Amino acid sequence: MSQKLAGKVAVVTGASKGIGAGIAKELAAQGASVVVNYFSSKAGADKVVQEITAKGGKAVAIGASVAEPDEVKKLFAETKKAFGRVDVLVNNAGIYEFGQLDEINVDHFHKQFNINVLGLLLATQEAVKLMPEPGGSIINISSVVSTGRIPGASVYSATKGAVDAATRSLAAELGPKKIRVNTINPGMVETEGTHSTGIHESDFRKQIEATAPLGRIGAPHDIAPAVAYLASDDSSWVTGESFFLSGGLR
Repeated sequence: MSQKLAGKVAVVTGASKGIGAGIAKELAAQGASVVVNYFSSKAGADKVVQEITAKGGKAVAIGASVAEPDEVKKLFAETKKAFGRVDVLVNNAGIYEFGQLDEINVDHFHKQFNINVLGLLLATQEAVKLMPEPGGSIINISSVVSTGRIPGASVYSATKGAVDAATRSLAAELGPKKIRVNTINPGMVETEGTHSTGIHESDFRKQIEATAPLGRIGAPHDIAPAVAYLASDDSSWVTGESFFLSGGLR
């Protein structure tokens, strides 16, 4: 089987579990050397690395908060030390907290914007410095909520709307350097997060399954191949686009 990413180096933020872990494993399976970034779960990141290396792939786990400039610089300094450069950046690290209007406060706002938006920009800033000629690929993980109407998700939805807007702007800015920038906008995906928050067994999930044309929520393996496509030369003429992976629900 040909490996579309053979010889490339990919950094996946927030890759110790869920969608990020699925992406890291898929990129490695396609031949990339992968940096598995994590914030708190070193054990989770180490497990992802172990699964990749057990199949003959290359991966290292590097801890860093994407919301902290010094830690982001350290993440990419260690990436350079391990693999020499960056060809692919997947800005997957993110959090979601829901709250009605009267529950929103400064902490609720900044916590989500600092990770979901500022973190994406800081990581992109450092990754671009390590991207060799002729460029690379940046994939931002957004969400269907960026264009949806979800009660209680005003701040989270705003962060993902910002991700989509920043992606379009960065695609125009980085195009002359042959760096492509796109988003993947997943719908509800079954992860450790949906289980721990109770969403997995919620009426919200049942409502989505009842209205989605394909009748189910997603899994990480529904997302990862699309990321691999955007990371590869197969998408060499694609930039500034948003790919909605949501079983047809918008």
